[in-house]
Amino acid sequence: MHVIGTAGHVDHGKSALILALTGINPDRLQEEQERGLTIDLGFAWLTLPDGEPVGIVDVPGHRDFIENMLAGVGSIDGTIFVVAADESVMPQTREHLAILDLLEIDTGVVAITKIDLIESDEWLELVLEDVAETLTGTVLEDAPLVLTSAREKQGLDRLLNALQDVLAAGEPQRDRGRPRLPVDRVFTVSGFGTVVTGTLIDGCLETGQAVEILPQGLKARIRGLQTHREKIERAVPGSRVAINLSGVDKGQIRRGDVVASPGWLHATTLVDVRMRYLPDILWPDLGQFAQHSLRHNRELKFYTGAAQVMARVRLLGQEALLPGQVGWVQLELQEPVAMMRGDRYIVRLPSPPTTVGGGIVVDPNPGRKHRRFRSQVIDRLETLAEGSPAEILLQTLQREAPVSADDLLKASRLGDAASEALRESLSEGWAVPLVEDMGQDLSDVETLVSTKALIVSRDWWSRLTDRVVQALSSYHETYPLREGMPREALRSSLGLTSRAYDAALARARADGLVAGEGATVRLAAHEVELSQEQQRRVEALLSRFRRDPYVPPSAKECIEVVGEDVFRALVSRRDLVQVSSDVVFLPETYDDMVRRVREWIEREGSVTLAEVRDMFDSSRKYAQALLEHLDDLEITRRVGDKRVLR
Repeated sequence: MHVIGTAGHVDHGKSALILALTGINPDRLQEEQERGLTIDLGFAWLTLPDGEPVGIVDVPGHRDFIENMLAGVGSIDGTIFVVAADESVMPQTREHLAILDLLEIDTGVVAITKIDLIESDEWLELVLEDVAETLTGTVLEDAPLVLTSAREKQGLDRLLNALQDVLAAGEPQRDRGRPRLPVDRVFTVSGFGTVVTGTLIDGCLETGQAVEILPQGLKARIRGLQTHREKIERAVPGSRVAINLSGVDKGQIRRGDVVASPGWLHATTLVDVRMRYLPDILWPDLGQFAQHSLRHNRELKFYTGAAQVMARVRLLGQEALLPGQVGWVQLELQEPVAMMRGDRYIVRLPSPPTTVGGGIVVDPNPGRKHRRFRSQVIDRLETLAEGSPAEILLQTLQREAPVSADDLLKASRLGDAASEALRESLSEGWAVPLVEDMGQDLSDVETLVSTKALIVSRDWWSRLTDRVVQALSSYHETYPLREGMPREALRSSLGLTSRAYDAALARARADGLVAGEGATVRLAAHEVELSQEQQRRVEALLSRFRRDPYVPPSAKECIEVVGEDVFRALVSRRDLVQVSSDVVFLPETYDDMVRRVREWIEREGSVTLAEVRDMFDSSRKYAQALLEHLDDLEITRRVGDKRVLR
């Protein structure tokens, strides 16, 4: 699941385009609809041609509402970047593009809107050249360009297909097991109470789960979840989610707060960042000019996720940050903000409000102010920018998985720190070991290395189990009377090597997800259930077995009475025991025959086919099938015309 955001200058048709694509008017406020101007964030959703649902955050384009725009683009996966054909590139076009560039949102489609207003092909060519020149050197330089008209419904199918292609090529949202949702809207619903909305990242949330609201540290519980107005029990990373919270009031929460699973995320008023300072500045209504260098102690507005707060700049290792430079900065925030290493951010001048830079959070909790010109501080930040050993290992794992523990340690290039990084990743649940022997110590790195156990990331394992559940659910729905899906058919659908597949199945069985030890695999909760008519036929068949247990109906006759699927189900759940392609017994009859044959051989030393036939007053067909079956099970072995115990 993905969430995309719009971007572009005011009145270039962003909301109209979303309405045409989805049938949903993202301008939810009465003032917005009266003025024809997006003021706050709007929300909609659509389904791509391949069936994937996509959430949409529609942002305002007017310069007075850039702060609202920033609250909406903090967690999106991609963008529809809008330029009107009748006006071409405008000031907020450039500022929105700069923001996308600083946030490194490189998945997007460029929509040239309002082409129905253009009568001159020459003008359209000039617009396309202007757009191409503006995008050069930015994250959207290679984005597909689609001509559209919301009013005439032109180009909408091409836009959806282009959006589907770029989203499919992007990285999926990761499940790190640490869910957090930056809040972009808070409201109440009569009879339900407080509701917050946002884009879920880094993990899943479930109904009934306890959560923490930061920076306040409020405790709450999830009463209900919705995605695209549909009630759900579990929300996944990368989805737009509405959370009905119990235990908190609307007045206690505001935009920019973060809903997270308890205990791991912390708010901070001091943060170390790598900052990219823009080479020029976009003054509202005046155009683009070279900006001044950034000086120590300068006050800027800081935006990350859906939060915004004033911040004081502490330059590290240099007296000033020149336009176009990248440098190390420690920011003192006026209010605490919850964030993680690797989060993206934007900084703006408070007056006149203008975007001047942004970058990545390197250390969200440095603990104290740094001395500005210490080389050790810069060295530490450069190391952190590359990632902690565990994070570097995880990045390697996400690229290589599934990979043996030994090869993972080598590929991470962490040297002596690699084993400890893997141990930390295992204990935190970021790395998942796949071994056929689930009884061994899965936290023992040395054992995992010596046995060449396979390691995968939590995200990889989550995606694989989703595919397993989908494949088995579909199979059970198609063949409800079969015990399970053929083991090799499932492996083929997953595209795994035999070793990875066997280890993954062992883990899935240990986790209680699947069952089945033989040639089939089923969901643990799957049970074969017969209809009343099928059950009536089964009872009639079993009564024939009871009347003449040692000369029972053949497999062919059984299939004629109950059907092949029901017959296979009876064999799978051991209502019948099949000893050859055509010979079947009741389980109690089979157990009695095996016991009596063993006792005969133990007493007499051997047994012949004729003796077995006479023992049960049966026929040669049944006696021979039973003895060959016992040979296959290695209970007996043939010596001439006799059988002896192995």
